[in-house]
Amino acid sequence: MSIYREYDIRGIYEKELNEQSVVRIGYALASKIEGEYVAVGYDARNHSPILFEYLVQGLNAGGKKVLDMGLVPTPVNYFCNYNEFDGITPSASVMITGSHNPSEYNGFKITINKAPFFGEEIYALGRECEEMNLPPKTERDVTKIDALTRYIDFLVNEFQHLKNMPTKIVYDCGNGVAGVVTEKIFSALNLNTKGLYVEPDGTFPNHHPDPTDEHNLEDVKKLLEEEGDIAFAYDGDADRIAVLTHKNNIKGDMMALLFAMKMDKPTVVGEVKCSQVMYDELERRGAKVIMYKTGHSNLKVKMQETNADLACEVSGHIFFKNRYFGYDDAIYATLRMLELINDGINLDDELAKLPKVFSTEEIKVHTTESEKFKIIDKVKELLKSPPESFPAIKNIIDVDGVRINFEHGWGLVRASNTTPVLVTRFESTSQKEVKLYEKAINDLIIKAKESL
Repeated sequence: MSIYREYDIRGIYEKELNEQSVVRIGYALASKIEGEYVAVGYDARNHSPILFEYLVQGLNAGGKKVLDMGLVPTPVNYFCNYNEFDGITPSASVMITGSHNPSEYNGFKITINKAPFFGEEIYALGRECEEMNLPPKTERDVTKIDALTRYIDFLVNEFQHLKNMPTKIVYDCGNGVAGVVTEKIFSALNLNTKGLYVEPDGTFPNHHPDPTDEHNLEDVKKLLEEEGDIAFAYDGDADRIAVLTHKNNIKGDMMALLFAMKMDKPTVVGEVKCSQVMYDELERRGAKVIMYKTGHSNLKVKMQETNADLACEVSGHIFFKNRYFGYDDAIYATLRMLELINDGINLDDELAKLPKVFSTEEIKVHTTESEKFKIIDKVKELLKSPPESFPAIKNIIDVDGVRINFEHGWGLVRASNTTPVLVTRFESTSQKEVKLYEKAINDLIIKAKESL
């Protein structure tokens, strides 16, 4: 059951994701899909085409026909749900990807009727698979579709106004699957680009494909310093982006602030880890802001529910409904960022105008799967009558864990939905207060642990 996660299915190839488990997943999933066709794509990992065949076996046994996208980024997989191929619109799509995880991992991101399949739906699917016998083999029913060219043509057409833009752009695909689209799009728009590790290679020989880790950005930073005006880096399946200037590593919440500059009073959804600066500044500009749970599936659903224009996670998942379809797409976000530059916006100058705050990265507190949510409940209880030394509380937001707003900043503690850790983050207008908030909340966590 450990492979069935909040937002996707994820595990180690052969050990957890093997013929038996994946055929079962395909067969059980087929019963959740009303239509006839399921589009399936996969990332650059060496075992992705093998898992494709196992999944096809299960989907076909469950009465579904498979549309084969081949090697594509996750955003292309999402994109296919909004397109027709020879009169066929898929009822669902599955992306076979290990995202930013090490090369031995793989997994499935599932979309049904243009909505993410996640949370209890995934856990219920897992319970069903655990009790199921392998279905009998049926005749293979697979049709190839070219979603990749359709996606490239769409973006090239949408961003014709960027053609011949002189900005020197450098980027790092990390040997992930972004490389199958970046060069073609940049070339069609005649952009001045230089790419690193563009060739997809599922062993990730140069560095881990996770742009939230500063170590993985060293090579593209060097290239930016020597030859670029702006740099981009992508995770393994190209749904997350890092944006670097000569002065800033622009996190997802600050990207949202920049993107919203060109929108008229947008509705913006942010996760609980986003800076208060983002929420305050957007409201000051007349935007409607919604703080919600972390997780790409949660944000997509909330966007649909509220008809939001934009959503973001600090980690670089950026979701555009404004002029797009409402899912996270690092390639699309790249072109929207270039559009800002092309319109004369100086990214560093805009960021320099914002209030100065000090914030920590995400800090992980290791615990166990069985205890992590109990600790959060206990922390909530302790906050009803906090210790005398605890900083004065303005208010508490408990949409996802506990975000405590203080006079000069905030602190967050939440249980990760995917790993046995608590995630904390702290922000203040004073570096001294950041440390104070961090210590006060860590002391509460220790007290909560001890009381279990």
